[in-house]
Amino acid sequence: MLSLDKIYHAAFSMKNVIRRTDLIYAPNIPTEGEVYLKTENLQTTGSFKVRGAYYKISQLSQEEKQKGVIACSAGNHAQGVARAATMEGISSKICLPDSAPISKIEATKRYGAQVVLVNGVYDDAYKKARELEEKEGRVFIHPFDDEDVIAGQGTIGLELLEQLPDIDAVIVPIGGGGLISGLAYAVKSLKPQCKVYGVQVSGAPCMLNSLEHGLIEELECVSTFADGIAVKRPGDNTFGIVSRYVDEVVTVTDDEVATAVLTLIEQQKLIAEGAGAVSVAAAMFGKVDIKGKKAVCLVSGGNIDVNILSRVINRGLLKSGRFVNLVIALTDKPGQLELVSKTIAKKGGNVVSVQYNRSDENMAINSCFLSLQVETRDFEQITEIKNELNSIGLRVIS
Repeated sequence: MLSLDKIYHAAFSMKNVIRRTDLIYAPNIPTEGEVYLKTENLQTTGSFKVRGAYYKISQLSQEEKQKGVIACSAGNHAQGVARAATMEGISSKICLPDSAPISKIEATKRYGAQVVLVNGVYDDAYKKARELEEKEGRVFIHPFDDEDVIAGQGTIGLELLEQLPDIDAVIVPIGGGGLISGLAYAVKSLKPQCKVYGVQVSGAPCMLNSLEHGLIEELECVSTFADGIAVKRPGDNTFGIVSRYVDEVVTVTDDEVATAVLTLIEQQKLIAEGAGAVSVAAAMFGKVDIKGKKAVCLVSGGNIDVNILSRVINRGLLKSGRFVNLVIALTDKPGQLELVSKTIAKKGGNVVSVQYNRSDENMAINSCFLSLQVETRDFEQITEIKNELNSIGLRVIS
């Protein structure tokens, strides 16, 4: 059974293994509360997952260790298991979905694991790992639905209460529920009045749906760039713990998560993956009540693929009004481009891309569509630019 003693034992067992990550005050994150960031993205493997993986593996018998371990993961648990197994001198095999970021796949190999790529998502990797467990006799290390793993993740709750004793709320990402289960159990056991909020992406709300209907449900599919929490079904243990100890579970969109990733980069100089930024997105977009409260956003991981990061930043710029695509209908004659560019510059915008379209069948023969990409300050500035263009007789289509 999960207990506070087990979580304290996990903390003691890992004191020389994991990093006690910093709690950073983040006044530049736009929220209604006093927000702090628990930086598990700066953990030894770039994610909190190493906590649960190491504690679970450390509790195996010598006979079990000789068999080796097997796990499935979207990427972060893989790295935690690989590192922990290598530190304990045992072999590890990890099943990852072939859609996992290349950076996570390669990091798992570097930590010493044998990687098996599986077509599909996390749940497909889970099925393959279970098959190999039976075939090869390895010990399966569940990414979230295991009491030792949950206890390992719960050590974050102990750290939070030491770092911010007057904490009012903590906002936590949810995939299968291992992280929030351990953290909520620890926090609620020691400070029951502290609110614990869980966050999922709207494209993978397995825990939220299950809580709303009072029983565990499995999603038919998941759709999100936050691969670390793209889980179809919550765990049996985690569902029970979340039902009892978590105050509320909410969802955020991928666009809101992208905005949070961008905000963390600009305002805090921190890199977070999608799953790691959902807590910040929930705070920024008012999904949970933290007005006037001291709230901690758990930034659970920072292992984002560089190729995905560039696309996430672009989406975040669009979502926050920092970038806009304009389409303007013009009479195709000399001087029009100069007129447009001067008007935009007058309002402080910066044109970074220009494209002409003279062949649209819906336009007049002597007309053209001018497509522009413009760097802007915010949505208010975008409105000012559009109004100014309209005021000089130009027609802004979008």
